[in-house]
Amino acid sequence: MTLANLPPLVTVIGGSGFVGRYVVGALAKRGYRIRVVCRRPDLALFLQPLGNVGQISFVQANLRYPDSVKTAVEGSDHVINCVGLLAESGKNTFKSVQEQGAAVVAAAAKAIGAKLTHLSAIGADANSASIYASTKGRAEKAVLDAIPDAIIIRPSVVFGPEDDFFNKFAAMAKTLPVLPLIGGGQTKFQPIYAGDVAEVVARSVDGVLKPGAVYELGGQDVLTFEECLKLVLKTIGRKRALMTLPFGLASLIGKIAEKIPLITPPLTGDQVELLHKDNVVSAAAEAAGLTIKGLGISPVLVNSVLSDYTVHFRPQGQFTRMSKAA
Repeated sequence: MTLANLPPLVTVIGGSGFVGRYVVGALAKRGYRIRVVCRRPDLALFLQPLGNVGQISFVQANLRYPDSVKTAVEGSDHVINCVGLLAESGKNTFKSVQEQGAAVVAAAAKAIGAKLTHLSAIGADANSASIYASTKGRAEKAVLDAIPDAIIIRPSVVFGPEDDFFNKFAAMAKTLPVLPLIGGGQTKFQPIYAGDVAEVVARSVDGVLKPGAVYELGGQDVLTFEECLKLVLKTIGRKRALMTLPFGLASLIGKIAEKIPLITPPLTGDQVELLHKDNVVSAAAEAAGLTIKGLGISPVLVNSVLSDYTVHFRPQGQFTRMSKAA
């Protein structure tokens, strides 16, 4: 195979992360050459079996250092930014990683004339009271200002074996007698499977998606926060009381937990702020066909995979006898 006939090179920034690894897998199946960019390439080698020999390579870069990103994307035909934070830690703040980092990636892609797909989130809004959502919103603007035909993908809560959503609640249920219904537990989510998000990202590289469009991805089920907790409890075979925790008190607890050194807080004040608004696909996206269903993809149901990756949270693990009702 000559250089001219080589498959396109797709650079996946954050390719070793939760969604990123599924993106790498989806691209590998399509035969693309893949460059995985992350801070610790030595911890990303588990991705190599997803492709053929030499198909997946690894490069070190940090979004807080623009020159490293410029070097990492050199020669790319398409750049995918999968980097995001759930909580701030040290120098990795929402502003430095999600906002400024996205601008750095967009500038680097623009400089080499590469196409760009940016992974954002439903609820991204520059005017949001949540730092997470506001930096996501400003990131989208920076991306489209630099590359107007870039594709923005906004998933709702993403689920899968490595998720920090259902797994977190299952872990809490394993050790706590009571689970909190923050703000009454009526915030709505539309969980989307990580593999489905990856398929949409891969289709953006294929050229199937509309340039410059913002796609919103949600699964088939719309669940309230309370329903999510009940689903987890049913799946892992545990009975726990659910107690309403007002937004104000939950926010205070989260902010205090953030100050405790050497621990990952189960909840942050900013995450509580996000729970004030539903996290579902908008009517505008539905009408425009800028959704997973609009792409003709039938989303994976939460029930079809949740029990597979939460089995270790059951009282006796895989040996727990589940009732037919469960």
